[in-house]
Amino acid sequence: MKTKDKDLYPSRVHPEPRLLERHDPVVYNPTLNQSEISAEQLGFYERNGYLFLDSFFKADQVAAWKKELAELFEESKGLSKSEIIREPGSNEIRSIFAVHRDHAVFGQMAKHERILKAVEQILGSEVYIHQSRINFKQGFTGKEFYWHSDFETWHVEDGMPGMRALSCSIALEDNYADNGPLMVVPGSHRTFVSCVGEAPEEHYKSSLRRQEYGVPDEESLKQLVKDGGIIAPIGKAGSILLFDCNLMHGSNSNITPYPRSNVFIVYNSVHNKLIEPYSGQKPRPDYIAAR
Repeated sequence: MKTKDKDLYPSRVHPEPRLLERHDPVVYNPTLNQSEISAEQLGFYERNGYLFLDSFFKADQVAAWKKELAELFEESKGLSKSEIIREPGSNEIRSIFAVHRDHAVFGQMAKHERILKAVEQILGSEVYIHQSRINFKQGFTGKEFYWHSDFETWHVEDGMPGMRALSCSIALEDNYADNGPLMVVPGSHRTFVSCVGEAPEEHYKSSLRRQEYGVPDEESLKQLVKDGGIIAPIGKAGSILLFDCNLMHGSNSNITPYPRSNVFIVYNSVHNKLIEPYSGQKPRPDYIAAR
């Protein structure tokens, strides 16, 4: 395993939080080489750290995926696997990881040509799947995901060297303003929040249910929101949200009757492969962070 170079984004090592400037590009190839996203959309992504594409996939394709999702949810209820994460305080399914690896339909989704063209345009290289999961947020019982930057955890706990990765969230249910949609802080991808508190060994066993380490402090969040505000991109099933690995994001609980299920595929550049975790602890399992 490749060892660490100088850590440009130290976190969980100082007694107080720090706001650090981003050292990496956001868009690695500004010259268009595909037709899925325009130059204007690419510029929007660079400035804001995200891009929402409403109704990216057609209804018949979404219906087939929803059928597979429903079957997976039902068959997973009685299973005890590391990849199946339960809600804090209950036995409800919160997330299922490694869906691209274990389920052919979602494996095909992750390799969809239209997604890959957009992703490779932004990251400027071939990519591989760092992580995949389905986040289920059932009506009435779906719990929140607190504010966080994915990169902070992927860097500290997985050894992702730089900010050359992004997530693609594919909505398989309509996302409304009131059923716990993903919220993002535009422009926050340009600032790295160095967090406080050394995580215990095997932190992932609890953090995937409720994260307590690697989350930003309230003052840092206030500053990011003061600068960029909060946006909740919402739309029909079949919409996708591309967002930078360092974008601050989170979601509220869902107390409406309307479920919200999204497939998350994380793409990492082949030039940004994981090295030794910056925490000094052993790497997290492959179903969370592919090596």
